[in-house]
Amino acid sequence: MKEENTKPPESGTLYVVSTPIGNREDMTLRALRILKSVDLIAAEGVKHTSGLCRHFGIKTKLTRYNQHNQQTKGPQFLKKLKSGSDIALVTNAGTPGVSDPGGVLIRQAMEEGIKVSPIPGPSALLAALSVSGLRTTERILFLGFLPNRPGKRRKELENLKSEPATMVIFESPHRVQSMLRDLKDILGDREIVVSRELTKKYEEVTRGSINRILSHLGSKEIRGEFTLVVAGKDKGTDEESLNQETRNTIEDWLRQRDMSVREIALRLSETEGLPYRRLYKECLSMKKDLGCL
Repeated sequence: MKEENTKPPESGTLYVVSTPIGNREDMTLRALRILKSVDLIAAEGVKHTSGLCRHFGIKTKLTRYNQHNQQTKGPQFLKKLKSGSDIALVTNAGTPGVSDPGGVLIRQAMEEGIKVSPIPGPSALLAALSVSGLRTTERILFLGFLPNRPGKRRKELENLKSEPATMVIFESPHRVQSMLRDLKDILGDREIVVSRELTKKYEEVTRGSINRILSHLGSKEIRGEFTLVVAGKDKGTDEESLNQETRNTIEDWLRQRDMSVREIALRLSETEGLPYRRLYKECLSMKKDLGCL
């Protein structure tokens, strides 16, 4: 009797497919080929992706995969992939796995030894950076969506006051003005580039100070998703003043004359997490003002 082949099927591939962030003409030829050839498309929004598929004549089966069903759908997709099926993961716009639930499925597939292949293309992050004109090639810090709660959001921004990198933030239309006000209050009136509806009919890119952007937005109805590109802390300018509590501490220690300027700066750098050089300069300046030199 001939022995049956019991070798398990080779696992399929999870394709991470970038789709247009607005203009359908940005769809790549490779993305079209993959979406037509896979066994299943896992889409963040079926209604949105079905319109894209109809436009390009893609007849592949669609199923919803988002934050609401990822716990149940994830294991089902992994089972299909292990049995040899190919699946394309798409988000509503741009590149999956960047500020969307797709990252969960990608990690699960990799942990199971399933091949994950990127199909690069449109990205709101890179599109906004490319037209910002800021120092984007030196260092970039992508922050995605910051917390909804104002307290947590402001706390995160406090930690970024001395960050020299160009920062990129995604924001929704109903929160963008409060976000800009928080940025101004905490980081100062920095240079910023605000992109809205990139690649779409009403694409808008506005540059200037945060104050200018707030005035531009005014009280008009705000629509569309926003990408904010915020200039990092300029090392060539004077550091902004320390908070009053820290200044009071420095003054007290200087008056006590128990520690040198260097020792005060070192201790505060350790306890407050502030740059040593900044503290040292402030201590010297305050010591001179107090007549302790």
